[in-house]
Amino acid sequence: MREKEASKEFFLHKPVIPFEVDEKLTACALLEKMADTSFQGRNLGRALTIWQQMIEKQITVLFGLAGAMVPAGMRKILVYLLEKRLIHCLVSTGANLFHDCHESLGKKHFKGSPMADDLKLREHKIDRIYDTFASEKEFRETDQFIIDFAATLQTQSPYTTREFLRRLGQHLTKEAHEEGILTAAAKGAVPIYCPAIGDSSIGIALAVGDKKGRTAVQFDLIADVEELADLVAKAPSTGVIYVGGGTPKNFIQQAEVTAKSMGHEVGGHEYAIQITADAPHWGGLSGCTFAEAQSWGKISPQAKKVSIHCDATIALPLLVSALAEWLEDTAPSMNSPKP
Repeated sequence: MREKEASKEFFLHKPVIPFEVDEKLTACALLEKMADTSFQGRNLGRALTIWQQMIEKQITVLFGLAGAMVPAGMRKILVYLLEKRLIHCLVSTGANLFHDCHESLGKKHFKGSPMADDLKLREHKIDRIYDTFASEKEFRETDQFIIDFAATLQTQSPYTTREFLRRLGQHLTKEAHEEGILTAAAKGAVPIYCPAIGDSSIGIALAVGDKKGRTAVQFDLIADVEELADLVAKAPSTGVIYVGGGTPKNFIQQAEVTAKSMGHEVGGHEYAIQITADAPHWGGLSGCTFAEAQSWGKISPQAKKVSIHCDATIALPLLVSALAEWLEDTAPSMNSPKP
């Protein structure tokens, strides 16, 4: 029934249920109750429902990761998702993968303050990411780790970013102090793509290694585009989850358009969740709605979709904790598909 033809009862049949405090409330129950409230609380609750449906229907899930999520403490959430096969392809900024490598090697990011004296930080060679600090010296050590790894690669033919990152994850496994995104993906054979790999400290390290004559890695970024389009075309159904926007979001979005242009019968991603702090009216991709993406054919007309306008460091831990609890209680034997 179209809304303009609907009766009054059509609009007024789902009451908002006031949130009642319960000292024994679990994460999953919390989000289920939030789904009966309003605004971003309701959207967060709906996101849990959509993700549960993707698991139950064994949907191939593509995850886009942007923003400084690893420095902000979100790395182990991604490790959990990879180890549990709750995502089947990761597209990330190079920065998050560099910071993941950094932490996997036992190095840290530190609690800081956005009010710190940045000129004083510069004197001490401390880099700031809003309220988070990192040692420039330790970053250079991670750069060197990447240079040394790249020096072991054959340079006769270009690599896809997926192949380069798989090999980096395998190499990192030998040196890692704890599990990270790259190592978990390599062990689980989950593909990682980084379409803007040069725009990161990984790109800096490879450029420095090239200038020193130690590395000469070349990338075939068009092969990345072709591979992801093939993955989408072969999957019976796909869902997307975006943390932030940027290149990872668009790279996943355009896979549907690419696949269709290549002659495949695709109808857009059928499930979609995004966590963003950006608004759509500036015209940027990070705030772009899924409704807008439907005009491009990137998202299915019938897609189950939700956008959560919230800091990802708030929404993502709550959402994945609730999902983990639900899996433990109701779906311990479910197996996610392998694309």
